[in-house]
Amino acid sequence: IVKVFIKREIKEGKSKEAVSLLKKFRSDAMDQSGYISAETLFNYDDPRKMVVVGMWQSVENWLQWKGNKDRQAHESKMALCLEKPTEYEVYVLGAYSHKK
Repeated sequence: IVKVFIKREIKEGKSKEAVSLLKKFRSDAMDQSGYISAETLFNYDDPRKMVVVGMWQSVENWLQWKGNKDRQAHESKMALCLEKPTEYEVYVLGAYSHKK
């Protein structure tokens, strides 16, 4: 099991557009091989900061989705709503032998 933390900071006045894009990401991800679930969290003190926590069956499933051309097109639109580039962190459940 893999959890992917996707961190974004939304520009002032772009929240509605960003949330709309998030819904599209989620809808499309649900059709992808290896997708398990996701949740979107907004920072309590600064709701422009958000984290999406996605759960995938494998790193390969996540990377396939991350490289998907439709997802990349959505990410390009999302970038226009953000203060800085999207940050990604991938975590694997349990002991993991990392590729060398």
